[in-house]
This record gives sequence, C-alpha cells and structure tokens, in this order.
Amino acid sequence: MTTSSEHHGDALKYEDWAGEMGARWLANLTGFESTIAPAGAALLAHAAYQPGERVVDIGFGGGATSLAIAKAVTPEGEVVGIDISPDLAAATTRRAAAAGIANARFICADAATVAVPEAPFDRLCSRFGSMFFSEPVSAFANLRGLLKPGGRLDLAVWGPPQQNPWMLEGMAVARRHVEMPAPVPRAPGPFAFEEHDYMEETLIAAGFSNVNIVAAKGELPVGGPGATPEQAQAFVRHALAFGQALLDYPPVVQEAAAAELTSLYTKYYRPGEGVMMGYAIWLVSANA
Repeated sequence: MTTSSEHHGDALKYEDWAGEMGARWLANLTGFESTIAPAGAALLAHAAYQPGERVVDIGFGGGATSLAIAKAVTPEGEVVGIDISPDLAAATTRRAAAAGIANARFICADAATVAVPEAPFDRLCSRFGSMFFSEPVSAFANLRGLLKPGGRLDLAVWGPPQQNPWMLEGMAVARRHVEMPAPVPRAPGPFAFEEHDYMEETLIAAGFSNVNIVAAKGELPVGGPGATPEQAQAFVRHALAFGQALLDYPPVVQEAAAAELTSLYTKYYRPGEGVMMGYAIWLVSANA
C-alpha cells in the first residue's frame, strides 16, 4: 500500500504495491495466502467480528481476510476492501463472486487519502496492509475518518525482524549474494512498526485512543503447507521482495542463492507439514 511507485532504499522497505508488487502477489496468491494464514487467523480471532458489523479492510491483498470477515458479519453486515493494486482489486472481486459472497466489495484506491461514500464504518481491519504509508500519521488520520466515533481499528503488523526468522534468514542469504541497502528504521516496509512504541505514538498522533498492542507468535509454512525446501525457495525467490532483488542478477548468482536457500529450508522442513519457521506479529487495536 505504498503511495509512490519509486523504489528507494532497501527492497523490503519500499514496495510498489500499485504495480509490480501487487502483480507479484497475485501471481503467487496461493503461496502468499497459505504462508501467512496462521498470522491472519490470529488477527481474526483477536478482532472477533460479529454479525451485523460494517467493516472496511485496508490492503486486502488476495482477499482471504476480507472474505472471512464477510462471512462472520452476515447476514446484515458488510465489508468494503481497499487496496492500491488494480490487479488485486479485480481478482478479489472475481474471487468473492465465485464464492457466492455478496456482502463484500473491493475498490482500488490509496488508503492514505481515500474517501468512501459508505463511511462511517463500525470497524477497520488491516492484515499487513498498513506498514507502507510514506506519511503514516496523516494516513491513519484519514483512516480514522472512515470510522464511527468509538469505532474499533484492528491491525496485524510484523514484529521485529529478529523474531521473524522466516523473513530474516532468507534475507541474510540474499545479502550474501547480492548488494542490498541497509534497512532504514521506521521506513515504509514490512518492519515499519517493529517498534511497539512507534506504533502507539503514530496512532495517538492520528487521533486514536485506547491503543492496545499484544504479541502473537508461532510458526508458519514458507511457501504453504507441505511445501518442500525446493518449493519454498522457489516461492521466496519469485514472490518476496528480496527474491526479486536476486532475479535482477545473472543466472549463476541466482542458482547459487537458490542452492543456499534450499539448504536453509531443509533445516526447517518437517514431512507432512512443510518448511516451518517462526514468526512474530503485533496485534494492534484502538478506537476512533
């Protein structure tokens, strides 16, 4: 959900969700959704959506969270998904129709500035779609305007990289083979809100109150349940931002990195489960 298509700094810190990254997510939809499913389930359990609630979902990606919420809020509730990727908005609209889910619709817009005619909503959700704002305080202030007074926001954001070996260890492999700029603290990207205090400060500055942040940790299957080490390395090289950086280099470099990634994932492979690696997220709630 970046607000610019320029790539500055670390490849993981500023991703073009309106263009390249959105298309990449769609091309690897099954792998993405099944990899982060445990984290998404933790968010939904924490948020506990109820029948009749009207919910706006920010940065819906492939739509798994939006569609799950739509089922939870039936029959009178509804979901409006907002994502900056036109590819994802179109694909998720088709996905909802194919599933027979009529109380969810999806629009392509920048959540940092969007105005939604159906506002205000009861709830606002985002599963890993809120870490890419170039101006987070003004963006969250805009999102607060989509909620009724007292309406609740629920976010899932990645915790510190050291607690997310599923990303950190693959990034370390990539850095041994290609040049990648050092991460910039608090810059737009997956770890923008790794600092508990920064997340809270941002929401309070945007006008939210009753900020509550709790940690959720566990394991997730890299590349999806049952993926082999070879399938996991193929997934990260073609789907994640650090993998895209590898693809910009000659085949000999890519092959060397792929071999090292396969070796890494072999250490975490459990037959029947897949490549199981640790993750840590912040589950964030607040009121408008």
